[in-house]
This record gives sequence, C-alpha cells and structure tokens, in this order.
Amino acid sequence: MNRPEALWRESYRHPAAWDSAFPPLSMATLFDEAAARSGQSPLIDFLGRHYSFAETLDGANRVAAGLSALGYGPGDRIGLFLPNVPHYVAAYYGILKLGATVVNFSPLYTAAELAHQVEDSGTRLLFTLSANQLLPTALDVLDHSGLERLVVGSIAGALPTAKSLLYRMFKGGEVTKRPDDPRILAFSKLIANDGAFPRPTLSPETDVALIQYTGGTTGTPKGAMLTHQNLAANARQVMAIDPHPAAPDRILGVLPMFHVFANTCVLNRTVLNGGCIVMLPRFEAGAVLAAIARTKATALPGVPTMYQALLDHPKIGATDFSSLRICISGGAPLAPELKAKFEKLTGATVVEGYGLSESSGVLSANPYEAEGKTGTIGQPLPATQLRLVDKADPTLDAPDGEPGEIVARGPQIMKGYWNRPDADEDVFVTTADGKWLRTGDVGTIDADGFVKIVDRLKDMISVSGFKVFPSQIEAVLYHHPAIKEALVVGLPDPYRGEHPRAYVTLNDTTDISGEALRDWLNPQIGRHERVDEVVVRLTMPKTMIGKLSRKDLIAEVMAEGTRATREK
Repeated sequence: MNRPEALWRESYRHPAAWDSAFPPLSMATLFDEAAARSGQSPLIDFLGRHYSFAETLDGANRVAAGLSALGYGPGDRIGLFLPNVPHYVAAYYGILKLGATVVNFSPLYTAAELAHQVEDSGTRLLFTLSANQLLPTALDVLDHSGLERLVVGSIAGALPTAKSLLYRMFKGGEVTKRPDDPRILAFSKLIANDGAFPRPTLSPETDVALIQYTGGTTGTPKGAMLTHQNLAANARQVMAIDPHPAAPDRILGVLPMFHVFANTCVLNRTVLNGGCIVMLPRFEAGAVLAAIARTKATALPGVPTMYQALLDHPKIGATDFSSLRICISGGAPLAPELKAKFEKLTGATVVEGYGLSESSGVLSANPYEAEGKTGTIGQPLPATQLRLVDKADPTLDAPDGEPGEIVARGPQIMKGYWNRPDADEDVFVTTADGKWLRTGDVGTIDADGFVKIVDRLKDMISVSGFKVFPSQIEAVLYHHPAIKEALVVGLPDPYRGEHPRAYVTLNDTTDISGEALRDWLNPQIGRHERVDEVVVRLTMPKTMIGKLSRKDLIAEVMAEGTRATREK
C-alpha cells in the first residue's frame, strides 16, 4: 500500500510530532489524575452553577459506590439517556471507574428506538431525568425490555439556588413525577453514600469503556466498542494539536455529549486539560451567544449548521467574541463561505476536523495556528495513519492520482462492533502490514499531506455509468449568495439509472426561484452532473446533532413521490 506518512513527516503542521506515543491509560486513571491536578478549579459551569473537579470526582465515586451496592460491576452495560447536565459527567466517570461500560443514548430517541438499543447492548440500568421529554419514554422501555432499573435525576437540583426555585415554580409542567416503583431510584438516593467501592483492575487496551451507536447512515445502527485506551488516547491526541494547552480553557459544551464528537472534544479532552465546560442542555443560538459573553468562552466545537444559526441570530453583531480563540467544526463538510463569514464576524479561527464513532471521535484536523487548507479535513492527528485504497477492492492501493477510500489506524480505532462479527468483516480490511478501518469516505491526499473528502462511497450517484459526487455539486451551490444549505441526492431514472437533484434553503432576505438557481448551476458543472431541478425548501432534515441528513431527505423525497403516484 502507499505510504503518505512520508508527506506528514516532511510538512506536519500540528505542534506535536506526528509519531508521538500515547501509552495505555484507563479513563478512570485519566479522570483521577486530572482531578488531583485541578482540585477546586471549576470543571462545569451549568447555567451559572459551578462544579469543581473535586466535587465532580466525589460525585463520580458516589455513583460508582451506589451502583456497586445495587450489584453492578465490571463488564455491566449501563446507559445514559441524558442531555448535557452535570448528572451526565458524574454518571459517565462513575460507571467507568466501576469498570462497567457506558452506553450512550440520544434523548431524542423514541421508545421503540431506545428499547431496540437497550436490548441490543444488554443495558441493565439507565440514567435519565424527570423531564417530560425523557422519563415517560424511559418508563415505557423499563416496562417493555430487559432493562432492570432507572436512576432519575432532576434538572432543578443541578441549577443555582435562585434558578432552581424559579424552575420549580414556573417549569413544573415540564416535569414528570417519578413513580413509586422499587425499580426506580432517585439520583440523589443513589449517591447518598461515602463513595467507597471495590476498585477494579482495568486493562485499558481490552476493557470496553463505551458502546457508541453509529448514526446509522444505512440500516440499523451498530454499537462501536471503544476501549479505555481508545478514548484516553483520542483525548490526548486532540490536546496534542492545541498549541496553547496551558492557556485558560473555557469550552462551550453545547454539542450533545451522547455524541462521540462531544464525548472526546468537549468532555474527555477538557477534563484532561483541566479546563471548564460551559454546559448548555441543548442548542439555542441566543443562549449560546449569551453564554459566550457571560463566561468569556475560549472554544466552541460545533457542526456547520450551528455556526450558520449563530450568524442568523439578531444578537450576533452585539456579542463580544474577543475571548473566543478556536472553533472546531466537524460532523459534516464546512462550506468555505460559511467559514470565512464566521471568522470575519467573530475574529475566531474555525478549523475543520474529521472522525467517526468507530475512531472515538477524531482522526484528523486542520492546524489551529499554522497554515491550514480550507476545504480539507487537515492532517492526521499524532499517531494516526490514513491511506487511500481502491474503491472497489480495499486490499489494493488507489490508482495514482485518483480518489480512493480513506482507511485509518491508530490508538483511537475501535475494538469492533458489539455482537456484530459480520459487520467487523466489512468495516476492517487486513493487509500485509496490519488491520485498517474502512471509513466509507472517498478522498484525496495532496503533496503536503492534507486530506480532502470527495464523497461517501454510499452517496455516489451513478448516472449512465458515470460516478457523480454530490459534495462537488453542493460546493458549487454554496458559491451562490442566496443559498444557506444545500444537499444533492440521486433519484431513480428509467434511462440513466439515477439523476442528481438539488435541494436548498435560502438566506432570509433572498427571493429566487429554483429554476433560476438550476440555470445558474448547470453551466458550471459536467454534463453528467447536471441536476434536473433545484428544489427550494423552507427547512432541511437534520440529524440529532444538527447536521444535514441526506438519508432523511431521500426518505422524505421518496415518500412524497409515492404519495403523488397514489393520488394520480
């Protein structure tokens, strides 16, 4: 296989050496050592209430002790069905200290989705809140799955005193009363102990710390098994590319922590760095702007749609961004126009990175301060190898000068899929020099070792035998000043097999027709790439973390076509 690491050795622009080593480390040790270093420094700022490292460590120990007293221990799967709240951090690290395995569940799941993943993972106990959006769903799953217990916390209990009183007075209708059921335990009761529990001996490279379900771009989501070393290494790798790790670190924690991007870049990396997480339960542009101004946040990890929503907010111009140093964009391609506009308005640097659930969150990133390359996902993190293989046969190199599927290996690559050896065979490829993770993304690597995503293998559109990459058409669409969001999908075509169609949303002050946009677009792209329509929509479907969802858009379009056929 080709060896592009020679390019990184010659022109590596991250501050740490590319061949840095990250020795095995358990997440329990990572957390204990960070708490010992940072002590009374704030780890969490939750709507104005501060929790120090020492307080959070005490809470995690009490969670571990409470779970141990209930009979749980190493190897048990314990779920988190929580938004970004302090309970999440204490429960997460408490489970890991106990030697059990965290299973992340999205608070947006329906009862059926949650029940499926509870059953698939063998989750025995679930942490949640008394909020109306969560507890009824969790109760349904408790009654209709193998789940044994719920531990239920309260948002009011985590707020500053004044806000807590107001919440109880005016938000009572948003709370579901905890049933009187022996299977259901209050979070406060679980942690009513001295924090003593049997400390297990952990094997960082083999013990599974986290089962992180994939986004499920096709088919049923699969559980990526991430070991303690996978998570601890990726946190250290992300910190290693920061040229100022000792600088004051206040990171806006609005990306959902149940997602692998936030798990590494917001939670584990900030704990390791001794920083403070300015935690918000959900994304709301006005609340984010207010939190940046109130706390003088220094970093804001997000997805492109979040940065666009902030630009669209009427208070963006009045917000003080002088403290904001770095914004890390991931989860979806970042349009160069959006990057330039956000940087100009805020003065912060926006760097694009890349990763997968299967890679603990991050594989590559543009440098924070050295010269990066817009439109790329940067260079690999230290100790990470990326290569290009043939799109049809991953055991072969990609032909010289042609895009290929990106494969990866490094200390952050998952152990495998939970109970899915069949899926492991598809996602890993073994060559003469070892095992590599297939990303499913098609890319190129330039002479400086910067990687560019061309498209996903499964997203490519076949038009009369020609391969069309939707992202290339989308990149042209984003050059039009009227366009806010763009997705291109392939639709069935009786003659050509498939044809491309573009769907867009417009900036608020713009009024232009889809026909005019199509006539502007098609002359700029290849004949086989030309779209039959540009459809203007009011909104685009998005995933749980706010990135545009091609899969859901295709499902909506196909459903609309089926309804139209029936009505004829």
